[in-house]
Amino acid sequence: MEIYLDHAATTNTDKRVFEAMLPYFEEHFGNPSSQHGYGRTANKAVSFAKEQAAKILGAKTGEIYLTSGGTESDNWAIKGIAEAAGKGHIITTQVEHHAVLDCCVYLEKKRGFRVTYLPVNEEGLINTEELEKAIAPDTVLISVMFANNETGVIMPVRNIGGIAKSHGIPFHTDAVQAVGRVPINVAELGIDLLSISAHKLYGPKGIGALYIKDGITPERFMHGGGQEKGLRAGTYNSPGAAGLGAALRIADESAEKDNAHHHALAKRLEDGLLKIAGTRINGANASRLAGYVNASFDGIDSLALMVRLDFEGIAVSTGSACTSGSVKPSYVLRAMGRDENEARAALRFTIGRDNTERQIDSVISLITKFVGELRAITPFAQKNGEKHFA
Repeated sequence: MEIYLDHAATTNTDKRVFEAMLPYFEEHFGNPSSQHGYGRTANKAVSFAKEQAAKILGAKTGEIYLTSGGTESDNWAIKGIAEAAGKGHIITTQVEHHAVLDCCVYLEKKRGFRVTYLPVNEEGLINTEELEKAIAPDTVLISVMFANNETGVIMPVRNIGGIAKSHGIPFHTDAVQAVGRVPINVAELGIDLLSISAHKLYGPKGIGALYIKDGITPERFMHGGGQEKGLRAGTYNSPGAAGLGAALRIADESAEKDNAHHHALAKRLEDGLLKIAGTRINGANASRLAGYVNASFDGIDSLALMVRLDFEGIAVSTGSACTSGSVKPSYVLRAMGRDENEARAALRFTIGRDNTERQIDSVISLITKFVGELRAITPFAQKNGEKHFA
């Protein structure tokens, strides 16, 4: 049995995406910056990627800049705006991806910036009134993710964009999980910078994009050649660009169908898991991305449960793929008010296009079995018999 339920970490490359990439490895191998025919042909992939990104975001093609992925896009957006300002104050949240959090820590420690890390409520949402109160005369950037990578909880992006605009502060959002899954119009939402990664939406790894609204001027991120209007040097990854463009086009065309499928399977999974006593769905009462289920099982070490599932060929995670090797409990769930045991007891399930009802039922059955077995041998469960797990 092989069941993949970790699509928030990465997705398989769609066959149609792979086919779109192939010519740029072989006959269209030219450098996209070259002026001859080979270069002009290769540059079509770059143009295609930017056109598709602009279309899905309601942006202009000239506002799309290709990067190596979400982490670079986040780094460029945050460090670029900070370096352009020289000094000041940044507002973010306690539940951001580490690509954002670590940038902010760096700017605090090495560049002297002040950073406000907004708390979240038990559903994982910030209070926009607290956000507005946190704004200072020298605030240079607000960076709040579109949707959380562990819980799928969608932040109040429209309200945040409105607040940022009313104060004349650039607003960046890490939308790596959200692009292709929910409608996004950067102008309507007041977004000034937005990060994309292809491998989260059935594209290849190593390619992404950063939307930068006209008039927003972050410092250049890479020095060298004159690519990307001189702001991001480096030879274009034309096969990757072709893949990014194809993945965005397919996501745009299939979003309604995919979301209906993801929502139905996620509900089936949640309903099945909630039949296990002592189970909690994290972020259950918030608006979430379709197909994202984060569940805590009282008295369980989620790593032990994940290992047992892995032995059966089932792939899930204990949190972000970038931090799942850590023995620390999820900082996202801790920020949501979960105690250390609850945070350690959580698994993340993220559903994809190819998952089926039969797979979901198999996962529910195995988890029910394994949770019972683990609780029988776990001291925490034995000491808290009053919870009546059985």
